[in-house]
Amino acid sequence: MRTCEEPRPPNGQSPIALAAGQSEYGFAEKVVEGMFIVVNSITIKIHSKAFHASFELWQLQGYSVNPNWQQSDLRLTRITDPQRGEVLTFKELTWQTLRIEADATDNGDQDPITTPLRLITNQGRIQISLKRRTKDCNVVASKLMFLLDDLLWVLTDSQLKAMMKYAESLSEAMEKSAQQRKSLAPESVQVTPPAPSAQQSWAQPFGATPSPSSIGQYFDKHDMKESSYHLLISRLDLHICDDSHAREAGALKHGMLGGAIQLTFRRMAFDYYPFHRAGDACKHWVRYSEAMETRGQWARKLVSEFQSKIEKL
Repeated sequence: MRTCEEPRPPNGQSPIALAAGQSEYGFAEKVVEGMFIVVNSITIKIHSKAFHASFELWQLQGYSVNPNWQQSDLRLTRITDPQRGEVLTFKELTWQTLRIEADATDNGDQDPITTPLRLITNQGRIQISLKRRTKDCNVVASKLMFLLDDLLWVLTDSQLKAMMKYAESLSEAMEKSAQQRKSLAPESVQVTPPAPSAQQSWAQPFGATPSPSSIGQYFDKHDMKESSYHLLISRLDLHICDDSHAREAGALKHGMLGGAIQLTFRRMAFDYYPFHRAGDACKHWVRYSEAMETRGQWARKLVSEFQSKIEKL
């Protein structure tokens, strides 16, 4: 993979649907979604103008799950609402070991001597929720949860500085991509219900066919109101060591040693909502609390003041 100076145009319709000669969510999509994938090892290399990185995964598995993140009958791993013309699907990726390594490139903006950044983790998983339109299979919203167990990370100060520069080098490309996605974000439109077909029965649980109202309630319960990305680490032991003196000539000879600091985080979580508009409600957020409501009132006040100034101009 290589980072782009300018974001690429959207992919358009689903290639699976186009290859099957269809334009809407149908049998071909359901067959591909139902596949259970097992990969012994996979290596991903990323090239950027400031650094190059590699991701190595061992014992990778990908499969469909129900809304409670449990493996079950494939007909229970999707929720289709004909009234909305949308479908929810749920996936999970698991692995045994993950190794991440990043280093500066020769033409990068880094120091001449850099220490490669390395991170090795044990078991982890990614939970993916997708909401798509049935008429063209385009993704309306998505939810990505990156879950890690105990994590031990040893960093030197030079690695920490390099990591900050790596993130800075990616920020420009990520900002351009975010601006493109915001400009192309779908607006809420009224979708005409499609005609009933035999394919829609796949999305129903066993037993009697539920009424449209019950389908809508079940859809609302697991619906993604907006796209979001989440990182949850059960325990993180972070060791930061000072190696600046060790790099200097004769430092060890004179007994000059750097210090160290150890940080321990429990249940550390990061939640990112890239398309959330200022002043909108936050009750659908993963970790919503009453404190966010106070922040929401403050944000709505600022938005109204900004709008009043714009109207005067």
